[in-house]
Amino acid sequence: MSRLLSRLLDGLPPEAVLTEPDVTASYAHDMASFCPAGAPAAVVLPRDVEQVRHVMRVATELRVPVVPQGARTGLSGAANASDGCVVLSLVRMDRILDIDPVNRIAVVEPGVINADLSKAVAAQGLAYPPDPSSWEQCTIGGNIGTGSGGLCCVKYGVTAEYVLGLEVVLADGRLLTTGRRTAKGVAGYDLTRLFVGSEGTLGVVVCAVLALRPAPPRQLVLAAEFGSATAAGQAVARIMAEGHAPSLLELMDATTVAAVNRLTRMGLPESTQALLLAGFDTPDPAADLAAVGELCRAAGATEVVPADDEAESEMLLAGRRASLSALEAVRGTTMIDDVCVPRARLAELLDGVAAIAERHDLTIGVVAHAGDGNTHPTVCFDATDPDEARRARGSFDEIMALGLELGGTITGEHGVGVLKREWLARELGPDGLELQRGIKRLFDPLGILNPGKVF
Repeated sequence: MSRLLSRLLDGLPPEAVLTEPDVTASYAHDMASFCPAGAPAAVVLPRDVEQVRHVMRVATELRVPVVPQGARTGLSGAANASDGCVVLSLVRMDRILDIDPVNRIAVVEPGVINADLSKAVAAQGLAYPPDPSSWEQCTIGGNIGTGSGGLCCVKYGVTAEYVLGLEVVLADGRLLTTGRRTAKGVAGYDLTRLFVGSEGTLGVVVCAVLALRPAPPRQLVLAAEFGSATAAGQAVARIMAEGHAPSLLELMDATTVAAVNRLTRMGLPESTQALLLAGFDTPDPAADLAAVGELCRAAGATEVVPADDEAESEMLLAGRRASLSALEAVRGTTMIDDVCVPRARLAELLDGVAAIAERHDLTIGVVAHAGDGNTHPTVCFDATDPDEARRARGSFDEIMALGLELGGTITGEHGVGVLKREWLARELGPDGLELQRGIKRLFDPLGILNPGKVF
């Protein structure tokens, strides 16, 4: 311990190295349930690339594990500390280095908050589309680490589609530059994509070149009520099959609607079994809403309410944005799944989750990015009740299995971390898993980068 601190302080200012146990404990874990976390030996908060390189050189020299972190808003335990590790918190590397309207790129450090970047580029008539639910707290580095998405990804895509290039500090302290700043570029293997979603296991992202888009027109939203998950699923299938391009297509089940009403008293229709929200930011969003409204009615919607303006649209979306907080209030703790299935099988997943909830005698609400089949079944439980916690974990595993049975994947945007290592092995199979472990060994032969995560 003394040697580690001495070597760290050889290249870092004293205020960048935290060792007080009460302080370091606050950096030990992210927001996931059922994920073990260790006690870090130190927390380092670098302000520049050279300080990060120094940390990795020391870690390699002393064979000390390093856990890169952003804002710790993750939901899979990927940012959790291991015993004796150095937590490398990148939140102080928070500069927007460049916004280039001609080439439509932004160059940012990993600690930049997603919402801050969005506001900065909006001032120049541009947009950075990926918008995770935690966008006002989460960092770009964390978004890259988990390959995050958000409400708008049905039309605009996820983080991986906006990362053009990276600067990455490797396990031994070398600085690697990947990708490009041009609109096109196919030289060599796509190492940039390899780092996106790698959850800090291959290197430490210290700079990112991000693609931007022109700011979209105003968005209008409609809400459609359905008497069954099957009907809502049919509506989603019809909307996408007809070639519509909604800017968002979100779904809340009856459990979630009831929870939101209890928390916010918004008066959402509790008679509905599924509430679908569709948004359009096209040149004529009212016409698109009218067309989609007809498709929803044809699929069995009992009520369709289109917004007349942006203010009404935001009111309709407020319930969706409050969903996770509302579900957490049900029993005090939540375990949030992140299962993505083919759109055509969305209703099967919703019905299957309802059956799992009944079987385990639990409240499980589902909110979903319905347009791309990415669902968030949220298990509500009392963490102080051992039996209820056991049932919560059991239900989580059954939902994972259901997602794979339906031809889906165990995570659409939250990542694997600690929570889903076993399930990743099932999804990849032995050959796929061994190849991915081989890539890990190539980049991190000593196994010091975020050990115990993903594999």
